[in-house]
Amino acid sequence: MDQGGAPPVFSASAELDGDHLHVVVTGEVDMATADTMLQTALREPARRVTLDLRAVTFFDSAAIHAVVRLAQKFPDALTVLPSRQVARVLEISGLGEQAWYRSP
Repeated sequence: MDQGGAPPVFSASAELDGDHLHVVVTGEVDMATADTMLQTALREPARRVTLDLRAVTFFDSAAIHAVVRLAQKFPDALTVLPSRQVARVLEISGLGEQAWYRSP
């Protein structure tokens, strides 16, 4: 059945600007897609990473784990821009006070 112009369930793309990698993630980040998000963020050599999650509609514990791994890899060089759903999950999990977290 043709879904017409239905948005993808998940996508992750990255753009490198000098030493700054901007990763844009859309859709659902869960056990099946969290590693793809992580690998997209690690694919390019970068000193700073912005993880744009403003179009993420679902975020589970595997996604949290991937963000924590990125924070360990890029201490003081990671910025996470969450959607409202992601912000809620990060705040409930106790990560809302991290330096890399930017509230929506």
